[in-house]
Amino acid sequence: MLKILHIILTITVILLAGYSLITGNFKLLPYNMFFLSLTMLVMGLREFQKGNKGYGWLGTVTFLFLFFVSIRGFLLM
Repeated sequence: MLKILHIILTITVILLAGYSLITGNFKLLPYNMFFLSLTMLVMGLREFQKGNKGYGWLGTVTFLFLFFVSIRGFLLM
């Protein structure tokens, strides 16, 4: 389940980033950061399940940072 969610979120991030680069429309950047934060959360959870607590915490802390950056981006839009 987490693997499928990870793949879907990764494809979403790549598509949003590609669209922003091709069109030059960077108004979607907060959405990209939000989906990237969710991707990092899923990666952290997968690492916890594998037993890698160090990488699990790294993914969780990265999720929190990216989540707050994306929320700030939404508020500044």
